[in-house]
Amino acid sequence: MPLVVITGFPASGKSFRAAQIQKFFEKRGITVHLVSEWNCIQLAGYSKNEHFRDSQKEKLVRCNVKSEAIRLLTKDDLVIVDGTNYIKGFRYEIYCASKASRTTQCTIYCAITQGQAWDFNQTENKGGESYQRDVFDALCLRYEEPQANNRWDSPLFTIFPEEELDEDSIFNALFKQKALIPNLSTQNPPLSSTNFLFEMDKITQDIIDGVLSAQKLGLIGSVKVNNASPVDVPSDMNASQLNRLRRQFLSYMKLHTTSNTTLENIPSMFVQFVNSNCRQY
Repeated sequence: MPLVVITGFPASGKSFRAAQIQKFFEKRGITVHLVSEWNCIQLAGYSKNEHFRDSQKEKLVRCNVKSEAIRLLTKDDLVIVDGTNYIKGFRYEIYCASKASRTTQCTIYCAITQGQAWDFNQTENKGGESYQRDVFDALCLRYEEPQANNRWDSPLFTIFPEEELDEDSIFNALFKQKALIPNLSTQNPPLSSTNFLFEMDKITQDIIDGVLSAQKLGLIGSVKVNNASPVDVPSDMNASQLNRLRRQFLSYMKLHTTSNTTLENIPSMFVQFVNSNCRQY
């Protein structure tokens, strides 16, 4: 469940550190999933330089990296996101995902000078392909360095090439600290599910149809519709007004749905909403 985000200049030793962390935790009997930006680039059919020269291709790969990391988040396993991760907004998105999953997270910053990184790029090619000079310089120029006072970068471990990895401190940060507590901005409500939204739309439409059918039969007052709670069927509201209430309810639910909202309690909530608002007409 814990998440490690590795970041740094191109050719700064990120994959080397990722392999070290993976080996350390696997020795402790922890299952480790390594999400590699470079692997995602290859799977997309791009070369390293082609990928970083095209913003649309970059966005596609970033989405793939994020999706794979979120998919692999489990209760006990460790996920390592190995990549440049040079955009602080992307690191924040990963942070929100780990917070929504109620997990711990840390950031490993492979600190290095631009000159050192270029030398490594020339001598230690990854996958037989080095960064071309224009791509390398552009990535270094765009790089947004992590800051320890940013909650999405914290706790931050800054490691220089000549330093040993502080594995015990990383372990303590991930497995001996309290998990992040999700809030409304990071929780994924049930409405993120297309099926949930479809079913809620269908349930509310069925109730409106039942109210309109009751009106046609002259059943005015408290009437049970489609096994939901009794609806106060109004005598002076038409289909347009009832459907307006339905749209208001759906709009409200999209903004205020919580993790406790289920399809089972949607009928009673909608009936209560209709009954309350019918009295205002």
